[in-house]
Amino acid sequence: MVQSDRRGNLSINGASSGSASSTAKGDAEVKEEKSEIYSNNMTEAMGAVLTYRHELGMNYNFIRPDLIVGSCLQTPSDVDKLRDIGVKTIFCLQQDSDLEYFGVDIGAIIEYAKKCGDIEHCRAEIRDFDAFDLRMRLPMVVSQLHKAVNKNGGVTYVHCTAGLGRAPATALAYMFWIQGYNLGEAHKLLQSKRPCFPKLEAIKNATADILTGLSKTRIKLMWGGENCSSVEVSGLDIGWGQRIPLRFDEEQGSWILERDLPEGRYEYKYIIDGEWTCNKYELITSPNRDGHVNNYVQVLSDDSDAVTGELRKRLTGEEVELTKEERLMIREFLESYSA
Repeated sequence: MVQSDRRGNLSINGASSGSASSTAKGDAEVKEEKSEIYSNNMTEAMGAVLTYRHELGMNYNFIRPDLIVGSCLQTPSDVDKLRDIGVKTIFCLQQDSDLEYFGVDIGAIIEYAKKCGDIEHCRAEIRDFDAFDLRMRLPMVVSQLHKAVNKNGGVTYVHCTAGLGRAPATALAYMFWIQGYNLGEAHKLLQSKRPCFPKLEAIKNATADILTGLSKTRIKLMWGGENCSSVEVSGLDIGWGQRIPLRFDEEQGSWILERDLPEGRYEYKYIIDGEWTCNKYELITSPNRDGHVNNYVQVLSDDSDAVTGELRKRLTGEEVELTKEERLMIREFLESYSA
C-alpha cells in the first residue's frame, strides 16, 4: 500500500552533529534495523523516499538564524549541543510511542534541561505520518511555539523524530503565519536548507480552518456484498496506521460507514478480510510511480456561503498569499488560543 505519489529521493544522514556509537555490535545492528523499518514506513506514508538513521545521532539544519529544524534529541548531552549554538527553546512534536520505539528517555532530557536553567523544553504532540492530525493540531502547536519563542528569545529548535515531516511542517506554518512569509517563499527557503517533505495541503487547510471555521459534512462509504466477514477502512481522518470497521446493513446487503469530516480531500482504502483494495465504484486517484492507487473523497461544506467557499478555495490553491487583514486575524487567533 502506497498512499500518494513518490515525488523525490530525499535523504538526511546526520549532517550537522556528532554520531552515536555502540559498544555492542548487537545493539548497533538493532538500531540500524529499527532505522530501516522506520525509514520504510516513512517513505510509504509520506509519498517520498525518506531516510532516517537514528544510530548516527541528532541531525539538524538552520532554516533561519533563529530557527532550526532537526531530528530528535537522544540523550541529555544533546541538550548541551543545542545550548552551544544558542538554542533557548527545544520544541518537541513526538508522541510517547515515537520515543519508546527508539528507546529515548524523554524524562531525563527534560530534567537535564530544567537543571541547565537557560533552555526550555516544550512538547506539543502530533501523530507521525498523519496529515489530518497535522492539520487539526497545527493551530494549537504553532500557538504554543509562538508563545515560547516570545518568552525565551534566542534560537528555537523544532524537532520530531526524523525532522522530515512534522517538524518542517510546523516550522513552515510558523514562518507563514507569524514571520510574514508567503507559503511558497517559506517552502523554498526551507527546502534549500533541509531536504524534507512537509505536507503543504495540511498547512493550507489549517489556514483555511482558522479563517473560515471548521464545519463538518457527513459522508457515506459503502462496500457491496455479503461474501466477506469483515470490512474496514484506513486513511480518511484517522491516518494509515489505524482502521475503522464498517457495519453490515442486511436490508441493503452492504457494509456502510458514515463519518463527519471537515472540508478537504481524503484518500482511503478498504481492507476486506485483511486484504487492501479499492472500491471501483468510488473515486480513485491516479496511479503513482509504482502503479498504486487509493480511493478518495472530496468533502465540501453544506453550509458554506459563496464568499466563504471562494476564500477557502483561494487559501487551498496552488499559490497562497495572505492579506494584511488575514495575517492579523491569524496572529490574534494564535495569541488567544488556549488548549
